[in-house]
Amino acid sequence: MSFIEEIKEQARKVRKTIVLPESEDERVLRAADEAIRENLADLILLGDPEVIHADEKKYGLDLSKVKIVDPQHCDKFEHYAEVFTELRKKKGMTIEKARETLLADKTTFGVMMLKENDADGLVSGACHSTANTLRPALQILKTAPGAKLVSGFFVMDVPNCEYGENGVFVFADCGLNQDPDSQQLADIAADSAKSFKFLVKAEPKVAFLSHSTKGSAKHALVDKVVKAVEIAHHDYPDLVCDGELQADAAIVPEVAAKKAPGSPVAGHANVLIFPNLDGGNVGYKLVQRLAKAEAYGPMLQGIAKPVNDLSRGCYWQDIVGVIAITSVQAEEND
Repeated sequence: MSFIEEIKEQARKVRKTIVLPESEDERVLRAADEAIRENLADLILLGDPEVIHADEKKYGLDLSKVKIVDPQHCDKFEHYAEVFTELRKKKGMTIEKARETLLADKTTFGVMMLKENDADGLVSGACHSTANTLRPALQILKTAPGAKLVSGFFVMDVPNCEYGENGVFVFADCGLNQDPDSQQLADIAADSAKSFKFLVKAEPKVAFLSHSTKGSAKHALVDKVVKAVEIAHHDYPDLVCDGELQADAAIVPEVAAKKAPGSPVAGHANVLIFPNLDGGNVGYKLVQRLAKAEAYGPMLQGIAKPVNDLSRGCYWQDIVGVIAITSVQAEEND
């Protein structure tokens, strides 16, 4: 059974309620139709029911089992506005501004539903930026207890691949932190290892990636990664990690034997930590497009409740997978 099929089996068992704010996007509607067909979650679409039903008919979908909530006519709208005002009053939020924001931004409205336990998770980002998804999550839900930062990872499932965990990897950070320092890289690695173990049900082997392997190049960018590995060993002594490693040394045993002999990770890495967002974003998109990998994310780790982003270039099938993953995360959050 593939990674995503196992996740879907778990999602069917826990049956959580997931909010989809982007009802204007055809891919989201198609994903909602399929997620209901596969019995993955109870879904809430935010938007005008007339518009959604018109698109449902236009695309030949069945959304009869999806709950549609129009923020403008929601019974709890005023309650959400009052809670939002209280949460943000030190930042100058007024009840008028709260109402305006909740009507203008369905993602913020959806996050308020999570805050008030009217839903278990949220998936957004098909037609909005990561910042649009992350901002209300941080403003309203805050970070998870003990989290040092919020980061974004992708679960990459590469077909016909002998590397990683039968072709399954976690790539991080691919969506949020642009130029993490050494401490942040170490923290991202620890969180990504936990996410890998929870979702993939396998032991994480973490590689800190670089254009250098074990001192083959000298540069401040290499020094940052070397320092991150030192911090990770100190702060997270149970984390199986190594670096700095080039990508081929991280995942290919034959290359690892030459470039990093004796490494506990080289040649067998399944969690890849990129030195910056440029590398992470470019890396996941190349693997997705050229290797025909299934890319789920960017999943956000470090938020108090499951809020997950999407790539604006995602397929509707990707959204179905993220809905399932979000449901499984929500069960762990309970």
